[in-house]
Amino acid sequence: MDSIGITAVTGIVSHIIFILITWRVLQAINFDPLFRKGRAAEARLLLLLIAIVVGTGVSRFFLDILQWSQDLRYLL
Repeated sequence: MDSIGITAVTGIVSHIIFILITWRVLQAINFDPLFRKGRAAEARLLLLLIAIVVGTGVSRFFLDILQWSQDLRYLL
C-alpha cells in the first residue's frame, strides 16, 4: 500500500516539475510573430496547453524509465 502512495506522489511531483520546466523554456522563445495582436490571452493559453502536453510526455518518459529500471531486478 505504501508503494502505491509513493508512486502516486512521485508521478504528481514529476509531472508538475516537467510542466514548469517546459513552461520556462517556452517563455524564452519569441512566439509574438505567430499570434495576432490583441490575442495575448489566447496565446498564453495555447502556450500553457503546449507546456502541459510536452511536460506530461517528458514526465511519462522519465517515470517509465524509472519503473523499468526498478523492474530489471525481476530479470535475474
